Formats: sequence, structure tokens, C-alpha cells
Amino acid sequence: MRTPLVVVTGVDTMAMDSTLMSLAWDLPRAVSVRHHIDPHSQVLTRVVSDADGIVEKEHIQLEHACVSCALREDILPTLERLARDDRWSAIVSGLPTATEAGQLAHTLGTNSRLARHLKLSSVVAAVGGGGVVRDLLSDDTLEERCVHTNPDDDRGVGEVACAQIEFADVVVLDTDPGAEATDLVRAMARPDAPLVTGADQLDGAALTAQRHQSTLAHQWCAAETNVSAPALGSSRAWRLDLSSSRPFHPERLLDRIELLGTGAHRSRGSFWLPTRPGALLEWSGAGGQLSIGSYSAWGRRTPLTRLIFTGLGQPPSTLGPAFEDILLTPQEAQLDHHSWSVLEDGLEPWLGDIRDVA
Repeated sequence: MRTPLVVVTGVDTMAMDSTLMSLAWDLPRAVSVRHHIDPHSQVLTRVVSDADGIVEKEHIQLEHACVSCALREDILPTLERLARDDRWSAIVSGLPTATEAGQLAHTLGTNSRLARHLKLSSVVAAVGGGGVVRDLLSDDTLEERCVHTNPDDDRGVGEVACAQIEFADVVVLDTDPGAEATDLVRAMARPDAPLVTGADQLDGAALTAQRHQSTLAHQWCAAETNVSAPALGSSRAWRLDLSSSRPFHPERLLDRIELLGTGAHRSRGSFWLPTRPGALLEWSGAGGQLSIGSYSAWGRRTPLTRLIFTGLGQPPSTLGPAFEDILLTPQEAQLDHHSWSVLEDGLEPWLGDIRDVA
């Protein structure tokens, strides 16, 4: 019998802790495990508790203060150990604040040893209702909020919080943030993911009985997603979906990236460049903080430039023209591919050397 696992993510520590506590009380014979990374001392703290109180509290010195090391060195081994212990019938795991659940979910889905003992039932994104819009659409960094996971963690709060909501099977708001903020969260969440207000309204039994929807999560979140999002209707949020079979022009992308990458909105998707035709490149940003990087190879897939923008109020009228302006013109797209055979395209600091993706 595999032990069901509910994973809680978030950028708001209080919202995460209230969700963990509510689930632990709601589930009979559940064990709760909370991990925290100190980015300065590179110490990972693990606290395991159940209905009777704290079972164990350990401090682990990490080789590097990063999520990958924490997963490998303690989080996954602890989850496996707890699953083997017949004292508990379910596990509720609070990942380090500002950690996304994708890497853990992938490992649990591909590691046969872990899969014999653990069933990833649900991924829950816990959102603090008091500052939803700021968390998702401002340019605050994780370091400014003291929730970064390592000394070099320069990610934006919005980029992480949005990604957590997009990946989750269930999104829980610890308080009612109002209609506008609720619409924004609903627009970002997977269309099939329930949105719950109040951690005490979560149904722990239902969460452990189901299975994490890995296929739906990948389809919704993957950089190269081809999912058509449902219309937002009368929502106070807006969504703009821009796509083209043409690549971005590398020089114009460098010169004008701020036109697409800045502003109080979420943006995500994929793009490609004529100088790196085989590379599927990822775009992820929120509130003016933007990350681009190499995601995978296109392989047999047809390259596509597609960016999805989400925000509140009215979408900026400049996004569509800026997107079209950065694309290769139809005439440029007709040039022989040898015309784009260069040693450098200026995007090496973010995408790596061209020869590495050739």
C-alpha cells in the first residue's frame, strides 16, 4: 500500500503553515514534515510532527544551499522513510518557501523505488490573501522578502508564486482577497484546479484520495504548451495569447525585450531564434522580473514563438505591436539559414554559447 502525499508550496510562510496545520488536523494518522532552507548558513531544517506533537527536528548542513541539494539530501529520503513507517497513513509535506513542486513531482513519477512507497496525491499552492496582487504582479524579489533559497537566488516573487499556482492541483487562499485578486488567481490556475478560500475549507480526505494530475500540469505549464485557455468572460483579469511560427530577431530581442518583459503582468511561454533553430527557449516573468533560458530541443516539434500574458484591468496596447516588431519579418524569415550561422548572437549570458545548442 502506497502512502498518499500532499505537497504544499507557497511564497507566504504563514499561508503555508496554516495550510499544513489544517491538513494535518483534518487527516487521521497523518504526519507533517516542514523543510526550511537558510540561504546564508546553508542549513536545511526539517521538522516532523503528528497529532501528538513534534516527532523530530533536525538541522542538515547542505553542500549547496539550493532546492536540488535539499531534495536529494533530505526531502526525498525523509518522505520515503516516513512512507515506510506504518504509524502514519498520509504525509503532508511543506516544501521550503519559494520552492516549486515540479522537480519533486518529476522525481516521484520516474523513480521506481520511491513510487513503490509514495503516491503524489495533490500539490497545493497556498496563497496569502492579504497581498495577492503584490505577490503576483510586483517586481519584489525573493531576497527582498527574505524567502530566497540560496545566496544567488535573484528570482522575483511573482515569477515563483505564479508558477506555483499554475502547477497546483488545488489553490488555497488563506483569506478572501476580494473579487479582483480572486479573478487574477483563477486566470492563472489550471482550469480544472479548485480555488478554495480558507485553509480550514480544504478536504484532506479528498486530496489524499486523488492523484496529482501530472499530464494536465505539464500541458498547462510547459514552455511549449499548445493548450488553449478557456475564455475569462466577465473576469476582472485579462489574458493575451500571442503566437507566431516565426522566431524572434536576436538583435531586436536584446534591444526591445523591456517592451514585453516589463509591466504589472505575468508572461510565460516559448520562443526560438534563427541563430539557435534547434533550441526551445523558455520565457517566464512577472511584474517586470524576467527570466529566459534554454528549455529543451524542439526535436520533431515545429518551432513556435508563443507568449501568454495575464494581468488585471486592461491589457497594455503596446504588447501586440512589440511582439510583432521583435519577430523576424516575413522577408527576413525567407533568408537562407546560413545567413544566421554566427558564432555569437549576444544572448550568451542567458542562453549559453551557440555551439552548445548547435
